[in-house]
Amino acid sequence: MEPLSSAFPRFEDLLSAAIESGEIPGASTIVTWKGVDYGWHGGYRDRGEASSMREDTIFRIASITKTVTSIIAMHFVERGKLSLGEPVSRYFPQFENLSVGVETETPSGRVLKRVPAERPVLVHDLLRHTSGLTYGQFSDALIHKEYREFGMSDFDQTSGDLLDKLAELPLAYQPGSTFEYGMSTDVLGWLLELIADRSLDDLVQEIVAGPLSLETMGFWPTPDKIERIAQTQPDPVTGEIPVFGSRNFYEAGWVSGGHGLFASAADISRYARMLLAGGELDGTRIIGRKTLEWMTSDHLPRDVKFGLCLENLGALAPTPEMGQGFGLGFALRNRIGGNVLPGSVGDFFWAGISGCYFWIDPAEDLCAVLMMQAPPQRDVMRSSMRQAIYGHIA
Repeated sequence: MEPLSSAFPRFEDLLSAAIESGEIPGASTIVTWKGVDYGWHGGYRDRGEASSMREDTIFRIASITKTVTSIIAMHFVERGKLSLGEPVSRYFPQFENLSVGVETETPSGRVLKRVPAERPVLVHDLLRHTSGLTYGQFSDALIHKEYREFGMSDFDQTSGDLLDKLAELPLAYQPGSTFEYGMSTDVLGWLLELIADRSLDDLVQEIVAGPLSLETMGFWPTPDKIERIAQTQPDPVTGEIPVFGSRNFYEAGWVSGGHGLFASAADISRYARMLLAGGELDGTRIIGRKTLEWMTSDHLPRDVKFGLCLENLGALAPTPEMGQGFGLGFALRNRIGGNVLPGSVGDFFWAGISGCYFWIDPAEDLCAVLMMQAPPQRDVMRSSMRQAIYGHIA
């Protein structure tokens, strides 16, 4: 692997400066450009213990997990075992008669009035985040408060418990009407477990990690790998330890297809190179080329609205104003103008709250992976990476 400075010295300088200033503890990054890998690993795996970042360091990849779960879902679509047009209630009958919460002003204050869902939630909705499901942490809107009151992030419950709670809670929006980032991919993962009669952890190993030889990718790192996990550091401004967004892998009674995986930079780079190559790597095909093209096309309805999640996505937001859309598990660039970050038409990407980020740019024969555990700096480092890399491409 070539040093990052061989092709992209500006980004290596930016990373080194951010570590030196204490903004981030450390980082591991790999850029593949025109068939050559350029890598850099610097700073600390755990600044508190003064342990160095290494090439084999493991990271909580948070919502990058969603892309893996989506690839697995499309594996079953290719084999005729799943259809995007199916209602989710076919698999989970408790989703048969869902309601939608509408905030309404009354003399005694705002209340969440329930109205019937106008159509079923489809598998398609789970993949493109138009199901109406949300998370509980976006705001103090009444629907988000209900998610928190129902304990939707509590460890001491099963996936069955969570599915029953989601069926009882109102949706945040009418199915198909609104892009709202939330628990859609968790439900998708549990649906895959049902149709495969295997755990999502097993499916990750059988369909993605095993065939690609990703030795660190999984929901529960084995005891011999725990000391390799990167740790966050106190925020240099507030002194507080940032929230990762990924649950403790030994405490939860449920597997999260939305944010639970761990992996090294090398393994995410191999995963990204497979996507860059159209679904195949080293002679092993993970997903069909045309299926991947389908996944990385814009699936949002033309009249789609955007929910309360939007302000948390920043430059990742799949809006026309940003020149972006959302496919089946990936956001994508569909025009050059509008976005504050450089890129190419057809590049696709996603990221995690803990700081990890990757994108694939077929037009430039490039894919890039940034792995760090620094939630407060994730937006600025994603921006710096894109700008430095595209600024160096002649």
